[in-house]
Formats: sequence, structure tokens, C-alpha cells
Amino acid sequence: MSGKITNEEREEMREIFGRIDLDSDGKICDYELDQLLKDAGHPLPGFMVREIIRKLDHNKDNLISFDEFLAIIQDLRGSQIAKTFRKVINRKEGILAIGGTSELSSEGTQHSFSEEERFAFVNWINSALENDDDCKHVLPMDPNTNSLFTSVGDGIVLCKMINLSVKDTIDERTINKKKLTPFTIQENLNLALNSASAIGCHVVNIGALDLKEGKPHLVLGLLWQIIKIGLFADIELSRNEALAALLRDGETLEDLMKLSPEELLLRWANFHLENAGQPKINNFSSDIKDSRAYFHLLNQIAPKGTEEDQPRIDINMAGFSEKDDMKRAEAMLQQADRLGCRQFVTPADVVSGNPKLNLAFVANLFNKYPALTKPENEDIDWGLLEGETREERTFRNWMNSLGVTPHVNHLYGDLHDAMIILQLYDMIKVPVDWTGKVNKPPYPKLGTNMKKLENCNYAVELGKSAKFSLVGIGGQDLNDGNATLTLALVWQLMRRYTLNVLADLGEGEKVNDLTIVNWVNKTLKEAGKSHTISSFKDKEISSSLAVLELIDALQPNSINYELVKTSSLSEDDKMENAKYAISMARKIGARVYALPEDLVEVKPKMVMTVFACLMARGMKRV
Repeated sequence: MSGKITNEEREEMREIFGRIDLDSDGKICDYELDQLLKDAGHPLPGFMVREIIRKLDHNKDNLISFDEFLAIIQDLRGSQIAKTFRKVINRKEGILAIGGTSELSSEGTQHSFSEEERFAFVNWINSALENDDDCKHVLPMDPNTNSLFTSVGDGIVLCKMINLSVKDTIDERTINKKKLTPFTIQENLNLALNSASAIGCHVVNIGALDLKEGKPHLVLGLLWQIIKIGLFADIELSRNEALAALLRDGETLEDLMKLSPEELLLRWANFHLENAGQPKINNFSSDIKDSRAYFHLLNQIAPKGTEEDQPRIDINMAGFSEKDDMKRAEAMLQQADRLGCRQFVTPADVVSGNPKLNLAFVANLFNKYPALTKPENEDIDWGLLEGETREERTFRNWMNSLGVTPHVNHLYGDLHDAMIILQLYDMIKVPVDWTGKVNKPPYPKLGTNMKKLENCNYAVELGKSAKFSLVGIGGQDLNDGNATLTLALVWQLMRRYTLNVLADLGEGEKVNDLTIVNWVNKTLKEAGKSHTISSFKDKEISSSLAVLELIDALQPNSINYELVKTSSLSEDDKMENAKYAISMARKIGARVYALPEDLVEVKPKMVMTVFACLMARGMKRV
């Protein structure tokens, strides 16, 4: 039963892996596997858990990476260990299985989804969009049925949720809302998927048809990514300086900036627990099952009546001494409800320690009631908090949309061991010697930085072999997080990825900037359009008229010219055109990562990607 794992199976395995990987570090340790087995009602002695780890652990680091997990599923499809993983996952309370049709499915592997997630996401969406007239035809949804999977089928709810997570990602004028047909629904789903990709969702193996058919595991997977991006948006130092209150003795802002949103949330919860004189927690799964940490957290963050716009709310701690875990969890959630924060978890989710939904619950608490005060400490270098540039955010979202692991939260800090860069080389067809040349985490305590530096040197070496322009760039620059030089390499990776897409569509023919410019002008001329471009630096591009005409040439009559400003353009007019152009490009099927500002300011690199993605759309003939 060996044989290559399909992309669909790979995505399913990634979903399963994510359920086991409680701390989202991209590795499964013996604790996490032990916890999963206990939750599933299959507790095993410690030596048996370690034996499973030993059999799966190819690189002998006592952890299972996703690649090792995938390899074992492929190698041992018919074996007891592989079956045990599936059995354990599906025995977890609330996991519903849906039979698949792949070779793997015929051997007993099924797509599965969590009833708890469906229930949580439906309630969140109902609350978030309850006043949106465009969603009245499907909302409110019943969280106890599968209505979610049909309600997202026309794309409107998905588009709205994306805009709630990252404001103005989608130009509302481009969403088809009335008298929907199969074609206009397809456009909405294209718009949603390509926009989700642009904000950093991994959608490589999800198609519009999957969403139209309401495939549960894909719908829930996409929704979780969209919701999580929104929940985590402000859990970041440059957007919330009060997080500096979480600094520990001897730490700098730089140290705090390296933490992921998950790590910051844990630090935040422990900050308040410590202030309450309570023990720390190490996770949002096993450590919160008795609800006691949550009771203390709610009591600490509840408004004390000192702010004018926030009346005092006293948390009733009576439920803390309740003997029954479920009743105690319900009492705690009733108090959370008084703060307007009874979201994502039921008492059962708390007691079972559902890591995903408890993480969302805590993130929502943080967003509503951070209860932090920015420290007035003269030793803190606030100049470090510049925040991400648009270019940095675009590159980071592009990487995450391709499914690199671990997730990239901070562009420079998360690339300093080059593991992400090496994965990107793989994706642009530059061969990587993973066994002979790459040092994989976790790194040894002694010589950690040397191992990371060796990876960075190898990444530069690969770039040179791929004919990248890397003059003056060394491995040390990547390791140090040198912004200018790291961006220079990352841009060349993104550019090569984009050009490879075109080459694949053009049967291997090499593509460069001139090829794209010529194609743009030829396509515009053949469609009888008036605009042309001389290069990606052409100042005329700032009006977005050439982009809009190209979209209309690729899909005739798609552009509503009543919405387009054409003469004596102010900066606001240009921005309105650019927003419309970027969303329309995504709507007709182009996976555009650039932002409207890139067109208005004529940023040549990003402008190139816009036209290249439209060229790819044109070559697909869809």
C-alpha cells in the first residue's frame, strides 16, 4: 500500500498533525502524543509512547516533524502504527468522519472534521456578521447542523470574514451579491481564495469547487486560518505597545518581539496569574482543563471601573469551588459572558483541553480586555517598534500561503536559521540536500548558532547556484536578520517562484520582465484597449488604468467602468482605482499578493508580480 501521497491527502495529514501539535511548534513530542492518546481514551504506558516516537523519528531528535509524520504514513499505510494514529484522531470526542475516495481513503482513511470547531466558528460568524445585510440570506446559521458548509458556498460570508480579519483586503464593490449565478458564485469564491492567500492563508490545495461543495475539512481549515489571523492581528508589539509590560528581568524589547502570538498570549495569561498569586500554566490544553486558571484570569482582567468608558464588572468566583469539572467550566463561562467573551469554547471544550478553541478563547479575551499598561521605563528603546513595512508583510504572507513550517510571524527572526528559505528553494525547484547539508531543529544547546549559520551559508550557496544576484550577501547577514540583504534574497525567491509559474504554463519557455511587458501590451492592443506600459516603473501605472484594461481584456465586460476614475486623478482617485484593480484581478482568478498602494506608488517589484499573475491567468485560458 505504498505509493505517493496526493496533495489532498497531504493537506489532511497536515490537519491531523496540527491537532496533535498542541504548542504549534511544528514538532510532536512524547508529551503531546501522550496527551492525545489520553484524550482519545487510549492511554498508553510511557515506554509505548516513546516506542511510537522512536519508530517515527527518522532524524533521532526525539521529536516528530511533519515530514517524518508524512513519511511514516506513506511507509506504514497498512501497519498498526499508522492505523493507530487515525483511530486515535477519530476516537476523539466530536470528530466526525466523512469517507473519502482516494486510495488512502479506500484503506480506511477518511476526511474528518470537528463538531466543536463547527459549533465555535458558526457562533463566531453569526456574532461578527449579524448586522451585515449582505449575509441575511444565510445568517444566522444553526451551529448544531451542517448549515455552515452550505452557507459559505456563494463566497459572500468568506469575503466578509476576510475583511473582518484584515480590513479592506477586498474591495466590497467587487463582491457579487445579487441574483447569483454559478458563474458569479465562482467569481466570489475566486475572490475569497485569492484574497485569503494574500493575507497569508495556506490555500494551495483548496479550489473554488471544494468550497462550493462545502467540503467540511477544507471549509473549517480555511475559516480557522482566517479567524486566527484576525484574532492575532493586535497581539504584536508594534501594534500594541502595552505588551512591553510582559518584559521579564534582563529582557529587551527585541527579545519580546521574537515571540509568536501564541507565546505572547501564554506570557500574558501568566502575567495576570502571577499577579493573582497563582501558578503558571504551560499551555492552553491540559493546564486549563479544570477552569481554575481561567477564573483567576477573568478576575484579573475584568474592568475595575477606573476607566470612564468601562463600568466595573465583578467576577463571581463562587463556581471556582464547584466539584464537577463540567459545572465549574460552565460557571466560568457564565462569568466570561458577563465580559462579552463567551466565544469559541463550550464547557466540554475546556474540560477536554481543545488546544485550538481554547487558544481562540484566550486571544479574544486579550483583544477585549488586555489589562496592560505601557511601562514608562527609560531603559526601553521604543525606536525598535517600527512595525512591518508593506513589503515585509507581503513577503511574509506569500511564504505562509505556500504552507512553510513553522508559520512565519516575524520575517527576520523566523528566517535566521534559513529553514524557511530552504523550503522556498524546494518550491522554486532548486534542489536542497536535506540529509547532507541541512541542520534541522531542535539544535544542540552547544553550538546552536553555528548550526543555524551553516544553514544560512548553505542558503546563500544555493542562491548563487540558482544564478541569484547575491553580491555582498553572506550567511551571516541572514543569521543576523540584516533587513536589506534578507529582503534582497527573499524578493528573488518570490520573483523566481512567479516566473516558474509562467514557465510551467508556457511549456517551459523562459520568461523575463520584457516577456511580460510585451505580453501585456500585445493583449491590450488585441482587445482594442488604449493603454500600454513601457516598463514596471512606468509612472502611468499609478492610475491602475492599464491593469483594469488588462483585466477587462482577459475577461471581457468584467470591469464596471462606472466605478473607474479616468481623468484628473487625485491621490484618493488613484487609490480607489487600485483597490478595485487588485480585487478584480483576484476575482478573475489571479493570485495577486501586491497591495493597492504598490500600484499607486508604482513599486516596480510588486507591479511586476501583478502583471505576471495576470499573465498566468491569461495563459490558463480560464
